[in-house]
Amino acid sequence: MSKVLSDEFFASFFAEKKEEPRHGSSGIRANHSGKEDKRNLIIQIASKELGTHEATSNNDGPRIEQYLRYTNLGKGYEWCAAFVSWVYGQAGLLQPRNPWSPALFPKARQIDKVKAMPADVFGIYGVKAKRINHVGLVKKMSKDYLVTIEGNSNDRVECRRRHLRTIYAIANWVNE
Repeated sequence: MSKVLSDEFFASFFAEKKEEPRHGSSGIRANHSGKEDKRNLIIQIASKELGTHEATSNNDGPRIEQYLRYTNLGKGYEWCAAFVSWVYGQAGLLQPRNPWSPALFPKARQIDKVKAMPADVFGIYGVKAKRINHVGLVKKMSKDYLVTIEGNSNDRVECRRRHLRTIYAIANWVNE
């Protein structure tokens, strides 16, 4: 009987803990069993930010400044890429972590638009800027459209529906 008790004691004492970590300030529990779970986590974190808005329409406000700080910028800067980077960071991914939109689309990360999956990053080309000047996250694909979650859209984090022909590039940062 003492052997059984001691085996049970040691088994319970040294057993792997099943707690799921919470990521950053999002408070969402993570499940690290696969890439699909990581994609879902990224979308869950981004979805919790929907409605977050600028304080004075000048790229400012407590949460916006938190996104910007994550990429080493202060208030007043465009923050769509900082938002994407912050979301990835909250999900436990070290990259991307860059406030400059074009930097989120290195050739090695780009994929065909029709293969976009949840948590991929989309980019929109600005004719005046002559570069990608707005980015966001793919929430889902719906025929010829992307449903997105994007920061710095109408001074807030919002869901949008964008036709694929308006999308310049898609990048996969989940490493599948």
